[in-house]
Amino acid sequence: MNFRFSLLLGLLVTAASAHAQTGIADGGAAQANLAALTAGSPAMLPRGESYGMKGSPYADARWLPAKLTLSNNLPLAPIPLKYDVLEHRLLMRPLTRGNDSLLLDDRQVVSFVLMEPLSDLGPARSRLFRRFLEAPNERQRQDYVEVLHEGQHTLLKHYIKSMKKADYQGAYSNDQRYDVIDDKTVYYLRSPAGVLQPIKLGLKPLQAAAPALADALKTAVATQRPKTDADWAAVLRMVDPAPAK
Repeated sequence: MNFRFSLLLGLLVTAASAHAQTGIADGGAAQANLAALTAGSPAMLPRGESYGMKGSPYADARWLPAKLTLSNNLPLAPIPLKYDVLEHRLLMRPLTRGNDSLLLDDRQVVSFVLMEPLSDLGPARSRLFRRFLEAPNERQRQDYVEVLHEGQHTLLKHYIKSMKKADYQGAYSNDQRYDVIDDKTVYYLRSPAGVLQPIKLGLKPLQAAAPALADALKTAVATQRPKTDADWAAVLRMVDPAPAK
């Protein structure tokens, strides 16, 4: 596994202030801000013990182009990004560092958008992740959730991962020679009144959680036959459009 680098957003603030004083155009400032993020001290990320690791710690294992939004609204150039769910961190890959991954200090990151290209899995799309500020568990409020749909109602996808360590030594071991990452996904529907509830993706659970949409959901599901969460998000976009801005 490559060395990773711990990034200090303080460098970003300093660099951005300097560029603002010299009047750099927005595009150049965005690139300069990103360059400031690549300075840092080397650090190793955990790796699987003994025979390795099964499973992925990431929300998406691909390096996908991403746009980040910071709390101070400083512009950043798009950069390949991964969300490490297991370690609650963001990894980025600057184009100038080859195959190295950089560990981002994300304390000022409000949200990010992964730009997924056209593939056999579906059309190109933008995937918004934001802080889970309304999480029922306070410890999860700094996690990121994927916003699958945002209209009068909001459909959120919370990725949860945990690791089960290898256990193969000793007379009473389970002979498990790999670290195993377990995946759990919890979907939430947020009502127009701000009430958040966990939900299974299905017609009846959605009708119960959003009774005002019950009839429209029944019609849309009959014609669209949704299977994936992206399909269900498309159904909700049909029956629960985003409010006019």
